[in-house]
Amino acid sequence: MGDITKGQTTFYSNAEGYWKDVAPTVDGMLGGYGKISDIDLNGSKAFLQKFLGEGEGKTGSGCALDCGAGIGRITKRLLLPLFSTVDLVDVTEEFLEQAKTYLAEGGERVGKYHCCGLQDFVPESGRYDVIWIQWVIGHLTDDHLVDFLQRCQKSLRPNGLIVIKDNVSYEGVVPDDVDSSVCRDLDIVHGLVSKAGLSIVHEEQQMDFPKEIYQVHTLALR
Repeated sequence: MGDITKGQTTFYSNAEGYWKDVAPTVDGMLGGYGKISDIDLNGSKAFLQKFLGEGEGKTGSGCALDCGAGIGRITKRLLLPLFSTVDLVDVTEEFLEQAKTYLAEGGERVGKYHCCGLQDFVPESGRYDVIWIQWVIGHLTDDHLVDFLQRCQKSLRPNGLIVIKDNVSYEGVVPDDVDSSVCRDLDIVHGLVSKAGLSIVHEEQQMDFPKEIYQVHTLALR
């Protein structure tokens, strides 16, 4: 990602510009693939429930963070049903404003709305049981992703969990000039996780997505 890193100001500003023109709807959040939302959320719930509960090593259900939250699709259907409090962070102010309406039912349990790019966001130390990072790591340079994961680790409660769910390419780094992002292969993602000082405790491929999109993998990190 050397070329992208050199032009990282443009890399980020182009992405912000792209998302400002996207409709604040579930279909907009999913790039026209709103039909996969239920499949996605059901897979995420089954994945996450492996870690929640009582007992040694289990993750608490007090507070979660939704990174790249958009209008709160994941917050509404995945995180709020499982956690007492959920915070949202997204770079697009219009999405977060729409989230306040979209999350009206149960919205009283939303803690904080943070309007910020993840490259600049510093989550509160020791606040979160789960940090959910979905379809947004491609908007961070390698170095910023490593730095962000390290900040996330410091913000976890005991036995807390960081979850990355994202597309992975078949080989190397594939840039997307439309939304100013990249898609990395699984080996590269693994390497960046390791560089951040985190370990992968579980990993799965999301099944039953359309064949024309890149594979989606979910990684639980500690």
